[in-house]
Formats: sequence, structure tokens, C-alpha cells
Amino acid sequence: MITVSVVIRALDESQHLPGLFAGLQEQTRQPDQVILVDSGSTDRSVEIATAAGAEIVHIAPEDFSFGRALNVGCHHATGDILVFASAHVYPVDELWLQKLIAPFESHAEVALVYGRQTGEEGWSAFSEMEIMRRWFPDLSDDAQDHPFCNNANCAVRASVWRDIPYDEDLTGLEDLAWAKAALDDGHRLWYEAGACVVHLHNESLGQTVNRYRREAIAHKAIFGQQSMSTIEGAVLVFANVARDYLAAIPRRKLLKNVTAIPAFRAAQFWGTWQGFRQQGDPTTTLKRRFYYPKGMTPRSKRRPAPLKKAL
Repeated sequence: MITVSVVIRALDESQHLPGLFAGLQEQTRQPDQVILVDSGSTDRSVEIATAAGAEIVHIAPEDFSFGRALNVGCHHATGDILVFASAHVYPVDELWLQKLIAPFESHAEVALVYGRQTGEEGWSAFSEMEIMRRWFPDLSDDAQDHPFCNNANCAVRASVWRDIPYDEDLTGLEDLAWAKAALDDGHRLWYEAGACVVHLHNESLGQTVNRYRREAIAHKAIFGQQSMSTIEGAVLVFANVARDYLAAIPRRKLLKNVTAIPAFRAAQFWGTWQGFRQQGDPTTTLKRRFYYPKGMTPRSKRRPAPLKKAL
């Protein structure tokens, strides 16, 4: 039987980690190893992970990038399959891990499997849930011919990762860049809709702008020069707001989201427009803004908060 290592990247995720670890403990296929890559948490994240049996690997905040944190975790992993789970997801059922790794056991050419994601009512923004509904459909694809994937719910073959480590210089989309390289190398990508997690994105509008800005910068680095005019951005905002409104009406969610929908879409495409306009490599200051909430001091320069006793 193949062995499985779960790698979790975390920074101050004590609110969400208990749900993820509880979901892991309920899986019919138990992982052989769980690793938490912590980039300077000052809350109880490390304490919670340690209590759940996870191995802790530290990365300095100033050294952080999404690809570097993954590579650090993968170097520490011993499994044949490397499973990546965001610190703010939890499996929808006990078969999640079994379904996510099954394609590797039956198809030697499979290098990557990623699963479905959905949001949670009352927590996730309506527009965010609509994005996930379109990007992660109910129908699986066992021979995907494009590089889209998402490391919030994904697994890769360790032997392929050793040949193709994650790009540590990208400001985001390291998963897409890896999948593109794997496809170019002749490997097979698999989307498994049955391996589903709830992804608890609860960002401020500023954080949403930052996320789409850094991803647009990364998209340019992966695929070459990209552009978006002001008019194109405005049209995209309008079109997506209209589509979200039409989706909200039959679900009786329009009134509740009548202002939140345009606010989210404006933040999404404002960030994308800014990212496509970025010239040259992002500065250290800009990267810090991408990786930390606005106004937050990098963890290496903060005094750690005292740990509270578990309830």
C-alpha cells in the first residue's frame, strides 16, 4: 500500500485547525504522516497541531512564499503521496482522503489529483461560493488537459515532486505552475469531484484585492505578459455581478447579498487589474503586503502571545 503524508501550511489558524484535524481523524484511510508547516504563528496553531499528532516544521516569515513553504514540508515528508490541505478547510465526509489518493494506486501515470471545494453558508461570500461552484464542478475529469488545480485540496506523487519542486519565487499560483510543468512532462492530471472539502475563505475586501493582485502577477510570470484594460475590468465586474445576482434570485439570497456581491467583484477585478499592470518583480514590501493582512507586523518582529490553556 502506498504511504501518504499530509502537508498543511499555517499562520495563526487556531480557529480552523481543530475542524481539519477532526476531519482527518475520521477518515477511513488514515494518513501515515501529518506535517504542519508554520510560518510564525503567535496563536495556538502549533499547540493544536502537536496535540493532534502532527510533526511541526518551521519557516521564518521573511523566508515565506507559498512554493517555499510547500517544498519545506515536502522535504520533511516520507510518504509516496503528498497531500496538501489548507489550514482553513475540512473534509465533507470520511471518504475524502481515500478518494483523493485512489487514482495514484490504480494509475501509475497520474502525478496530481485535486478535489472539489465548496463554501459554507453564513461564512463564505456568495460570490466566492459561485466561483468555487464553477471551478469545482460535480463531474470528475480523469484526464484533465489544462493545468488548473488548487493546493487547498490536492495531492501529488512524491517522486514527481522531486523532479519538479514548487516554484519558490511566484507570489501565488504555484499549484498551477507545477501542474503545467507536469503536463508538459507527459504526466496525467485528475480532478476528483468526490474528494470534497469545505473551504472557509473569510477575507476582508483588502485581503481579496491582495489575493487577486498577487495571483495576477504570478499568472503573468507563468504564461507571459497579460493585460487588462480599465474598460475590460469594468465589463468583467458588471458581467459577474449580473451573473451572481441571477444566481442569487432563485435561492432567495439576493437581498442579503445585494451590496456584498458588487463589493467582492470590484475587489476581485481591481486586484487583478493592478496585478497585470505590475512591472518587474514585486518588492519585498509588496510581498509582505501579499502575505500578511494590512497593518500586521511580520511575525518575526512580534512578541509571541502567551498560549492559553485548551478548554
